[in-house]
Amino acid sequence: MFGQMAGCKSLKDISLVLRSIKKSVYHLGIQTVVDPSSLSKANETRDYRIFEDLGMWLIRKVRPMYAKENIPDVYLPGWEIFAIDSTTIPCSIKLAEWALGKYSKEGVKMHTVLDLRGSIPDSIYITNSRYHDSNFLDEYEPYKWAIYTMDKAYVDFEALYRMQVNETYFVTRAKNTMKYEVIDTNYNINDLVGIVGDQIIHLSGYLSEKKYPDDLRLVKYYDADKDEVISFITNNMELGPLVIANIYRNRWAIETFFKWIKGNLTIKSLWGYSENAVKIHLWVAISSYLLLAWVKAELKSPLTITEVSKVIEASILSKADIKELLDVPEPLTQNQNVNELLLF
Repeated sequence: MFGQMAGCKSLKDISLVLRSIKKSVYHLGIQTVVDPSSLSKANETRDYRIFEDLGMWLIRKVRPMYAKENIPDVYLPGWEIFAIDSTTIPCSIKLAEWALGKYSKEGVKMHTVLDLRGSIPDSIYITNSRYHDSNFLDEYEPYKWAIYTMDKAYVDFEALYRMQVNETYFVTRAKNTMKYEVIDTNYNINDLVGIVGDQIIHLSGYLSEKKYPDDLRLVKYYDADKDEVISFITNNMELGPLVIANIYRNRWAIETFFKWIKGNLTIKSLWGYSENAVKIHLWVAISSYLLLAWVKAELKSPLTITEVSKVIEASILSKADIKELLDVPEPLTQNQNVNELLLF
């Protein structure tokens, strides 16, 4: 955790920094500086589930702090709205053979369910890179009445139908090969805001109809920036078509979250290559992010999470009141939403 907060890039960096401030760390209870080999051995032998439990505890603690955060262009107070996606952290196949993926693409996948109110993760599932995204839906138990948005990789009609039976809503992209027949058409749409189609459909493919026997809704949105029509499918028949499109648009918050984790916390280069060591590293990075989000929310700081992390990094062993450190008269950036979409 110290390595993450201090911005250390390797186990050697952690040991080096601790040696340079050995008087300070002595008063923190660290009587002898640990060398890199000892840290590496600890990563190999200490059960990653200790850090996983910490991360899940922090998720349960921090998520409610952002429950009233707004979602851009989606006014649905009280609704739980999540994005599902995964990111791959590449690693050397010679050092991490357990992470071998399909077609020899090596890496570790972090499957994430992100609460769009505050960009706080709800669930993290770490696998090797050959684990297909849609399989995650077989492991995850969605909340009843919540809305989940995801990309085409998660279009598994059998899994989506389980969400339908569970009274859970989903919004995802329709594949170009999807076969269907139109049951009903909503002609009361506004193409001035980009909505060019709103239909109730029924899957007509033999296998897809067996896997998802109920009707679906097909919403078509014209993206003027890309000059293309994007098709969404959902099992929510009540929300306006523009709301459906905007829910999917906010799915990009999870991409921003992944970029933030990779860019602002030190997981660009892993601190170990065994499955246990990699999972420890990822869970420590996630826990660090959640601690920063907790501090920001608890102190009602106007700083962004990036700015909070930089202040903490610069003063991690200073004898100073953290509230004073994070107390600034004016926001340093224009966008103070925890999503921090302007960072990238």
